[in-house]
Amino acid sequence: MRAHDPVLLGRTGLTVSRLGLGLASIGGLFRPVPQGQALETVRRARELGIRLFDTAPVYGYGLSETRTGTALRDEPRDAYVLCTKVGRLVEPGGPDTQPIWADPPPGRGARLDYSCAGVMRSLEGSLDRLGLNSVDVLHIHDPEQDFPRSVGDAYRALDDLRRAGVVRAVSLGVNHADVAVRFLREAPAPGPDCVMLAGRWSLLDQSGLTELLPLCQERGVAVLAAGVLQSGLLVAPGPGAPHGYERVPPALTARVRTVHEVCARHGVPPLAAALQFPFGHPAVTAVVVGARSPAEIEESAALLARPVPGRLWSDLRDADVIPPSWQPPPGP
Repeated sequence: MRAHDPVLLGRTGLTVSRLGLGLASIGGLFRPVPQGQALETVRRARELGIRLFDTAPVYGYGLSETRTGTALRDEPRDAYVLCTKVGRLVEPGGPDTQPIWADPPPGRGARLDYSCAGVMRSLEGSLDRLGLNSVDVLHIHDPEQDFPRSVGDAYRALDDLRRAGVVRAVSLGVNHADVAVRFLREAPAPGPDCVMLAGRWSLLDQSGLTELLPLCQERGVAVLAAGVLQSGLLVAPGPGAPHGYERVPPALTARVRTVHEVCARHGVPPLAAALQFPFGHPAVTAVVVGARSPAEIEESAALLARPVPGRLWSDLRDADVIPPSWQPPPGP
């Protein structure tokens, strides 16, 4: 499978690449990224044929969107699919000032706002920072933060934008599969077109398979699998390695070691298996990974294309790492 392989994004009519670039890292997630390096990372992704880009207002409190727009400004607008999010307004003095952002604009923060007016203000602010006149996909970001307003006011606002042709697709950006299931069941028709699911359909966490992935397949909702590298856990399998913002339990550490042992037997990098695993469910359209340098996105593209023998997947099944229903990803 190649990073630039084109695929339709569910029922939206949009064509994306199998590999997408998540843009939290260029917004200074955990450590600063120089401006020039950030721009070159996005531009290198385009050179590799990647046409799916995902940002958000809260990523560096506007920094990611500003850099994304600068990097893509000279690209033909139909050459890429751009996603951003609503639900958090970036503004001076916003109370959300998470320390995970290394170099945000001074005095900027965010606040939750899932109202219709908040959605429109968020989109207006995003377009201003991007320097573009449109985005393709709008995710409702972390709807569990205010679920009634998210499935009510925010969804209605995005549905109106979709019907008016202002955006092509309505989506959810979630870390919890059960939240997405509830949203899909409660949102008025036609419902979201996509779900970006972070960290819940991976070699290490398959909770998305219980209800969400079958529901998305049934309804024609495209799944964008993010967080498949589990915040670097597959790179650093030792005890106490970071997993998101928490410590890793012993059972998960043992699971990581099993993945490493099986991959070592077959001479396959664990990250290659991790990037290709999500495509074993037909609801998954693309995998979205972060990168803070051109070399990192080049590496992800190469790992996605690396051949993985069928016996490796069989061994992972036998070790109870992947479910019996999982099917090998499609070939080139």
